[in-house]
Amino acid sequence: MANFFKVSTKKSANVQSNQTLTVNIERLDLNGSGVTYVNNKPVFINRALPNENVDIRIIEKKNKYSIATLLTINKVSRNRVPIKCQHFKLCGGCDLQHIDYQQQLQFKKNKIIELFSRSGITESMISALPWQAPIMSSPWNYRRKARIGVQFDKNSQATIGFRQKATNQLVAIKSCPVLVEPADKIFPLLKSLINQLSVKKSIGHIEIIISDSSTESSKKTTLIIRQLRAINAHDLSLWQKYAEQNKWSIHFQENEGLECKEKIAINSDDILSFYLVNNIKIDFYHTDFIQVNQKVNVAMVEQALSWLMPKAEDNILDLFCGLGNFSLPLAQQANSVVGVEGVQSMVDKARANAELNNLNNCSFFQADLNSEWLSHEESNKWVQRKFTKVLLDPARAGAENAIAQVIKLNIPTILYVSCEPTTLARDSQILLLQGYKIEKIGLIDMFSQTKHVETMVLFHKSIHQ
Repeated sequence: MANFFKVSTKKSANVQSNQTLTVNIERLDLNGSGVTYVNNKPVFINRALPNENVDIRIIEKKNKYSIATLLTINKVSRNRVPIKCQHFKLCGGCDLQHIDYQQQLQFKKNKIIELFSRSGITESMISALPWQAPIMSSPWNYRRKARIGVQFDKNSQATIGFRQKATNQLVAIKSCPVLVEPADKIFPLLKSLINQLSVKKSIGHIEIIISDSSTESSKKTTLIIRQLRAINAHDLSLWQKYAEQNKWSIHFQENEGLECKEKIAINSDDILSFYLVNNIKIDFYHTDFIQVNQKVNVAMVEQALSWLMPKAEDNILDLFCGLGNFSLPLAQQANSVVGVEGVQSMVDKARANAELNNLNNCSFFQADLNSEWLSHEESNKWVQRKFTKVLLDPARAGAENAIAQVIKLNIPTILYVSCEPTTLARDSQILLLQGYKIEKIGLIDMFSQTKHVETMVLFHKSIHQ
């Protein structure tokens, strides 16, 4: 097993900036960079692994740490694997491609453990965490939605791709092995098309979405083109040509103030797309949040149903419900489901999705879940219901304020789906201090090859009426 977070007290000789050193890598930090120590000060080296002996060059010195670039690997870790993407060293999209996939999962698990420890959760609790098997899919060709950047050089030639690590400059991408087909190889096509436009610099960025299709054997490819200027007839015709050749559905999202904002579309009668989960059809617009890894999302919903075990008598509260990703499958098994979301447009779409799937035992409401919504019972009449279980699926900021309200509702079972381990650790500590216990915890590898960690945790507390 790789050594990730062990703190070292070793001393090294003094070092000057730009000096070349030969060092041993002791651990990975929380971002996946290798760490060594010089004068008791950590030095972070991107793409270096624990137990490797490497040559590095210090490129930046701070008061409490330094940053170095990796020059040569003299002794290679057994956990290092060949890099699959030709752009890995420059592109900022992936962090962990050089690490064996099972060790990527171990890194993410250790990251959660480290952050739980930092939040004040006791060592005995952490050592007794009831880890379950991780949710994962293929570590490649999994991402169904991405934003592709567009920049131009002094000769007005387009660079199509993703941002470099720690800069705003783009890497010219030829293919991306984490995107699903056919999105993974769309970059040369876009480059060719954009370089033929009469008003090239009218393009801000391009969003690509691969969604389910009414034809089972195919997928729908949707491109959202951010227009900085109104499109002219020549360029619209060019987009039309490429769309027909490649079976793209295209929508032009124009800047505020332009006359035809989002009114132009190619090969599409509607701006709706959809995906399937647990035999539920969920419609969404390109502006809506959806989970980018479809297979992991399906498995995540299935695990949520398995862990929550909704029964015919259960009334379930789904906070941060979005389009109904969890609410609607839960409603198939529970007595009732109430979904609450902060954005009214999402609430409207969740209601429409319930109607689409003929589910009349779920209702959706808008509320600021970061407020003291229990004190607003007059406007939030849904809080007066007696809930037996609650699911929380917050954004990266976590659910600290929502949990404070949930605790007052005296709900015995809480399922927390987290996309940020730092806030998960904080919120878990709050629940543990209130007498809840962790019954199950497991990784959700939504973003393979990256440092990002998602987690599902089941909390339970005996409630005495």
